[in-house]
Amino acid sequence: MSTVVPRDAVLRRRVRAQQLDREAGPGGPHADAAVLDLGVQDTGPDGARWALALRGAALPDGAGVLAWTLRGAPHLHRRSEAAEVAAATAPWSEDDAAKRIFDASRPLRAAGVPVLDALDEIGRVMREVVTGPVVKGEVSRALTERLPAAYLRECRPCAAVHAHEQSFRLAALRAGIELEPGTSPPVLRPVPGWRGRADRVPEHLDVVRALLRLLGPATPQEVAAYVDAPVRDVRARWPEDAVEVEVGGGRRSLLAADLDDLLAADDGSPGLVRLLGPFDLFLQGRDRELVVPDEAARKDLWRTLGRPGGVLVGHEVAGTWRPRSSGSRLRLQVVRWAGGRWPAAVRRGIEREAERLATFRGQAFAGFVEE
Repeated sequence: MSTVVPRDAVLRRRVRAQQLDREAGPGGPHADAAVLDLGVQDTGPDGARWALALRGAALPDGAGVLAWTLRGAPHLHRRSEAAEVAAATAPWSEDDAAKRIFDASRPLRAAGVPVLDALDEIGRVMREVVTGPVVKGEVSRALTERLPAAYLRECRPCAAVHAHEQSFRLAALRAGIELEPGTSPPVLRPVPGWRGRADRVPEHLDVVRALLRLLGPATPQEVAAYVDAPVRDVRARWPEDAVEVEVGGGRRSLLAADLDDLLAADDGSPGLVRLLGPFDLFLQGRDRELVVPDEAARKDLWRTLGRPGGVLVGHEVAGTWRPRSSGSRLRLQVVRWAGGRWPAAVRRGIEREAERLATFRGQAFAGFVEE
């Protein structure tokens, strides 16, 4: 019989596992963070650096490598582990590769080209082109000139023919190509000293284990949805030391070593307030009904376009925030889902975090924007 665990305990443990309750040390920011085991998504104006700052961390100059990894999204990883990350985030099988590149797999399979071979070929050509910093558009044009038709698609918005986007992205790091931070459009460049993907994935970088550790308890279906992989591939890599618990009437798993911490999860940071970025890992789990039980609130937070950030109060996401910048001044629009005014202590916490965000952005906090 599975151990029954309350929802609150799950969220409290996630706050701790993701180090959202951690402040910078007396000597300044920590030089590492647990979320780097999975990679920190770098989407939006604040991106990975803000996600690390929320955890009291900042990577030293040159210590991070930015690359398209899970779901083809840009993620920040430890540079010292670039080869291992390439191995850890690579498709696990032919079917997995086909699923991760979506409809790009159809013309390849129709032409008798295995998807994994196609990713290697795209990467080979990219490596020939990217011998130094090169804008993405130039790399795309070179791929169009050098790849067979099965690798390409007609893009109506661009009025051009080019490689499928996910194929392009997933081939990059496997060929030793990273992204230059802060560039738009993206600039690609070779990873210095690249010798190929690692032969072995360290346990802490194993994607399934990292997800169970940082976003667990979770189901194979939720892990598969996070990675964009087939459920059977996730099940084949399910850790032998995973144990089941019951949360909200359903069975989920986490690593056995984390069970005691989950069961002991108390409200260790009742005054915690964090302005989570729209793609912060705490908001990236596929158990959204658990994280935000109210349907209207979920629709507000996880919008398809113009996604806001989340206001974390203790272990609960209690509302949303949006920046309103004007030159050197930053104002915030903050929505409390419960309605009415925030409790005074929470209001002070939001103001403190808003000041912190403004400083992070090189701006001055100029107050809140009313709805």
